[in-house]
Amino acid sequence: MRHFGPDVLTVADELTDAYVEIFTAPPWEPRDAEETGKEFRERLEADVRRPGFRALVARSSDGGVDGFVTGWITRAPFRTDRAYPKVVAALGADRVDRLLVGAFEIDELGVRERARGTGLGRRLLSGITAVAPGGRAWLMTWDQAHDTLAFYRQCGWREPEFLPGADTDIVVFLSPV
Repeated sequence: MRHFGPDVLTVADELTDAYVEIFTAPPWEPRDAEETGKEFRERLEADVRRPGFRALVARSSDGGVDGFVTGWITRAPFRTDRAYPKVVAALGADRVDRLLVGAFEIDELGVRERARGTGLGRRLLSGITAVAPGGRAWLMTWDQAHDTLAFYRQCGWREPEFLPGADTDIVVFLSPV
């Protein structure tokens, strides 16, 4: 596995191909492959400028990307794009500040089908969070990604309790401490 910072853009084409393969397959489908790749690439090019950005890329013996993970340090004010408002609604602003701000945020974790079941996802997750501030890391995922939810639970990640009445399609996980 190789660690990257902003220089991950040197392998952006390969990461985009892997991302599209992973995140247009079930349960993430139906998603347009071209649009999915374009959106990922644009996010990646912006995300590398975030404070504390890191990426970890695993290659197969033939040199292809088998898996990757990206993330950064969550800063205040908490973001208001993508699914972040759902996180605030589920946890409340005070808990977001206490639990998530200042922690390492896992943005994307993907393992190609050919490398699943090998422990690669666990190694990527462990490798990227090894230097998380105070060991604190977090992520969010979709509540219909059942295998993904099971994976994080098996890795010891825990779900903070949502506010009463919070109704959302995301799940937040906190790293084991």
